[in-house]
Amino acid sequence: MAAAPRNGGINVMTFLPIVERELRVATRRWNTYWLRVIAAGVALIIGGGMLLLSLLPFAGSMPGSAMFGTLTWLSLATALGSGLFFTSDCLSEEKREGTLGFLFLTDLRGYDVVLGKLFVTSLRSIFPLLAIFPILATTLLIGGVDVGHFWRAMLAIVNAAFFSLAVGMLVSSISRHSLKALAGTLLLLALFLGFGQLVDGLGALVSSGFKPRLSLASPGFAFVSANYARDFWPALMVSHGVGWLLLAAASFLVRRTWQEKPVSMQATRLSLNRVAPASTSARIRLRDAQLRDKNPVAWLAAREWGYALVVWLVAVVMLAAFLVLWLTGANALWHVWGGVNSLVSIGLYLWVAAKACQFFAEARRSGALELLLASPLSSREVVHGTWLGLLRLFAVPVLLLTCLHLALLLTGRQGSAGSDDFEWVQTVSIAVGALMAPANLIALTWFGLWMGLTSKNTLTATLKTLLYVQIIPWFAIYFLTAMIMPLFMIFGGGWPTTTQAGLSQPPMLVLWLPLLFMLVPALLGLLKNFFFWLGARNKLFRHFRELAMRSITPVHSGLPPVIKAP
Repeated sequence: MAAAPRNGGINVMTFLPIVERELRVATRRWNTYWLRVIAAGVALIIGGGMLLLSLLPFAGSMPGSAMFGTLTWLSLATALGSGLFFTSDCLSEEKREGTLGFLFLTDLRGYDVVLGKLFVTSLRSIFPLLAIFPILATTLLIGGVDVGHFWRAMLAIVNAAFFSLAVGMLVSSISRHSLKALAGTLLLLALFLGFGQLVDGLGALVSSGFKPRLSLASPGFAFVSANYARDFWPALMVSHGVGWLLLAAASFLVRRTWQEKPVSMQATRLSLNRVAPASTSARIRLRDAQLRDKNPVAWLAAREWGYALVVWLVAVVMLAAFLVLWLTGANALWHVWGGVNSLVSIGLYLWVAAKACQFFAEARRSGALELLLASPLSSREVVHGTWLGLLRLFAVPVLLLTCLHLALLLTGRQGSAGSDDFEWVQTVSIAVGALMAPANLIALTWFGLWMGLTSKNTLTATLKTLLYVQIIPWFAIYFLTAMIMPLFMIFGGGWPTTTQAGLSQPPMLVLWLPLLFMLVPALLGLLKNFFFWLGARNKLFRHFRELAMRSITPVHSGLPPVIKAP
């Protein structure tokens, strides 16, 4: 017989109890405070630098507009990336740990769990944005931005953060693996951001003009439409409604997907005979056996070749697209191909960094790291074997993408050949640019191995790796370059001079300035990658066992301590 409810038959229950608990926990975390401070500091540095550049003679007449555009686009990129690192693994991690099922033994509903996780993760993305908004409001005083454009852009950025968090929550509700959740969130975000606008753009080629239909579901289109109020409000309402539908779907699915279903061995075994001939699969098994006998850690790191298939697929598609453009001579599509190549490079950095962070993080969670420590393998053999395994997975497709990048640069160079007197400098800039992609990936891999050994989980390690190796140095390098070059022109006499005939003759520094903007950041980037690679490599080789022992949770027997007799 069920117990009678309290308070005269009314079952009193706290509304959204997990939200209350998670918010109390989040207020005690250090990143809740420091993320706001860091975001405001970065915005102040960028805004102050742009205001300083506005004092130069060649600056535009509306410095507030340039400052507002730069900071809002950076805020949009931060908002769209919040779902990748904050919600894409929040529910799937609970599934792997086995704690999500305990919540559903109570009277909690799916929306209790989803909204509880959403509120605590949204603090880490919304608070930095709120810290930037007062700095953006100063552009209203500087000039170039009207009040309506400001508030529409702020609403679009907050809506983009909410949409990204909702996408990550949906993928996390149906996923159990961290890398699969990260990849699914990235693909679903790319689908919402680009597919609708692509379809509407193709429709504009047939009809008289562009009419947004599917584009209204994209938070990026709402941000772009903030310049004018005609399409902004429909896009904002539709994309915001889609975000709530994604949260409703996550609330419905989380109660039905948290249990781990038994899978037969036949379904889990991926036979090579299904995808390759018998002779090819036999050679692959022979090479695997040789690698296992030579270096078992490299064999462990290279077992999941399905991750390399994704990179291979992207490389083959990019190669086919490059050959079609080169054979047809469609010059108008080269800029589009270059933009797609940049997006592929960003996705490749994210994928390789996540895979590098995953090995030691998953080994620590599964207990395999303790077995490696107990084996006769030395620290250098374990670390070097992991690097060889990752190299076996990604070396060839990365080399193919690097060659495509070099071919793109050479093709662009041929288009402007004959008009450049500094051909050797341009050749050097192309060579340095082609080396940037493999150098970035090597630094990301080694630093990711270190972060995977010392971080809480795979996504945290991936976020740290991308921040420390790519994002923060990239901002610092390009910001310093943009600040130093104009000041060097001022104090170095780099302004145009007037000849006796009254003609304005640009000095040598102005002619070399575009090449310096390419060479200086590339050389600094190579130097940055060298230091990250060297530091992470030495740290892993010298202190691997110490770092691994710190990351392993000690096992307590539960017995009382033994007290020795005096």
